[in-house]
Amino acid sequence: MLTVGLPVEGGKVAFFIGSEDGRLSCGYSSFRGKRVTMEDFYDIKISNIDGRSICLFGIFDGHGGSRAAEYLKERLFNNLMKHPKFLTDTKLAISETYQQTDADFLDSERDTFRDDGSTASTAVLVDNHLYVANVGDSRTIISKAGKAIALSEDHKPNRSDERKRIENAGGVIMWAGTWRVGGVLAMSRAFGNRMLKQFVVAEPEIQEEVIDEELELLVLASDGLWDVMPNDDAASLARAEDEPEAAARRLTEAAFSRGSADNITCIVVRFHHEKANPANSEESGPGSS
Repeated sequence: MLTVGLPVEGGKVAFFIGSEDGRLSCGYSSFRGKRVTMEDFYDIKISNIDGRSICLFGIFDGHGGSRAAEYLKERLFNNLMKHPKFLTDTKLAISETYQQTDADFLDSERDTFRDDGSTASTAVLVDNHLYVANVGDSRTIISKAGKAIALSEDHKPNRSDERKRIENAGGVIMWAGTWRVGGVLAMSRAFGNRMLKQFVVAEPEIQEEVIDEELELLVLASDGLWDVMPNDDAASLARAEDEPEAAARRLTEAAFSRGSADNITCIVVRFHHEKANPANSEESGPGSS
């Protein structure tokens, strides 16, 4: 199993990997940007479980400290793959694992004075079925037939359904430079954030997509990218590069040049359908049934 998920303490880093079966390649880039500290983490796992191809990609954007994001990088995907229904009911496994991992993190921090939190924007590929699970305001999009499609919706406090959920739980949404839960947190779902846990849940929203030949790219990024870049621009810039590493690097550089003041981390996955569905001359030749 290939595992990637290193913190980036300064400057910029970019890498490239490919899956063993050649059906996809991915690159990633992470940049501290104008922030004094780096609170973004990322994780990539490519594996084979019971003969099934598994790929997991995650962006974890910490706030109030880096501990929650680092905890997710270290634990979230490992916990998910150990879930007894990971292969048979992946959506249920994601939902239960994410909420349990949040509870485990809060328990591990119960004797500290820290109260940091983290987003998680993740893409889980089981064979040709893609599950995108989101907690917070990082984001995942795809490029399909040349069009950008968001597979996650940012969890912002002023989102009408999120505002209703929080107010029904006894919370308040206040304007403090932007809309914030309790006047404090600028997102409505997150891992960690013990003091606001009653309102700021870690239940993921999950969207599904079947991989077909129209699906070109998958882009996951922290809000350091999305704060300054529309989905269409991100997809267009990524499509313009042949290699996913170059695409990820171009996206982080473009976000910085457009004025992003945050950490910027992104993963770009390019699908290679000609390798996933090779022509088999023996099956199509004489004598085939």
